[in-house]
Amino acid sequence: MRELQELRNEIDKIDQQIVALFEERMQVSGEVAEYKIENGRKVFDKEREHAKLETLKAMASNEFNRHGVQELFQQIMSMSRKLQYQLLTEHGASGRLPFIAVDDIERENIRVVYQGVEGAYSHAAMREYFGEDVKCFHVKKWRDAMEAIAEGAADYAVLPIENSSAGIVADNYDLLVNFENYIVGEQIIKCEHALLGLPGTELSQIRRVYSHQQALSQCEEYLDRHREWQIIPYDNTARAAKKVAEEKDSAQAAIGSKFAARIFGLEVLEEHIYYNEANSTRFIIVTNQRVFRRDAGKISICFEVPHYSGALYNILSHFIYNNLNMNRIESRPITGRNWEYRFFVDFDGNLNDSAVKNALRGIREEAINMKILGNY
Repeated sequence: MRELQELRNEIDKIDQQIVALFEERMQVSGEVAEYKIENGRKVFDKEREHAKLETLKAMASNEFNRHGVQELFQQIMSMSRKLQYQLLTEHGASGRLPFIAVDDIERENIRVVYQGVEGAYSHAAMREYFGEDVKCFHVKKWRDAMEAIAEGAADYAVLPIENSSAGIVADNYDLLVNFENYIVGEQIIKCEHALLGLPGTELSQIRRVYSHQQALSQCEEYLDRHREWQIIPYDNTARAAKKVAEEKDSAQAAIGSKFAARIFGLEVLEEHIYYNEANSTRFIIVTNQRVFRRDAGKISICFEVPHYSGALYNILSHFIYNNLNMNRIESRPITGRNWEYRFFVDFDGNLNDSAVKNALRGIREEAINMKILGNY
């Protein structure tokens, strides 16, 4: 039996040959890219790659090595494609993205729609982003808001997309796919629940407290200290505040935001009654125009991948190769196609960046489909 160091030295020599052959192969791949640029050919040829992998696997002597050869050459081919995408971008053949860069989104003479009622956190997010004087109206459902901007009844919609405690608002992810509407901004609102009552109300007068079930749960520790109160779930925090204001009964209180107290003329009886100081909701600002701010720094996309082993890895590798920081990935089941999923990814970047263009081109070619949801 040979000594370990002798075996390691032999592996080193083999690895040097592999590196040299890899570089030689990438050089040829560059020439292939030049040919494709000249002749307008696509980089990704799925049928050819499949046939090539089958041929290479057949050269291996056993099943273990056949699997290894397939995995090895899938990675080599993936690197080759990325090089070709990069060269296409450098030659100005990356294609134009259907988005227009603007200094800022329109804020004058606009109408904004939000889901919910006056005093809701979505109303607060809209005011925070667009200012106190913006013309606005509210609708009952998130889909109604998307339809309003799709049809031109509103210029922008404000929709919740995730809560730091409760997670994503799954329905709004799906609506971003179903409508040709795009994200142009975001606003984060802290969910700072407070106890609201009629002006002058004392805690000793309260008998019933109304709020959304989630808000009640987030204030459970506070409510446990007032076992004498009847806790009544309501459809949302703003409507609970409105009920207390309209019925003018000092025995009633609501859990909601200080913003809702201001809207409905209520008094904040107790502040900071929630247990999670980090509880926040992220809202997106959506329009039907394909625009993005020149200083935008976050991109959201969605895509579907072919149903085979390693497909998602290959797509995500475009972020790694182009040194792009991916900060979120979510999956949603595709309606009517059991056990198949659509992926949503947020990553840092601007649509004018060459690295972003390179990554998006690769993803678009290799995914079943891809949609840019916005740059903001």
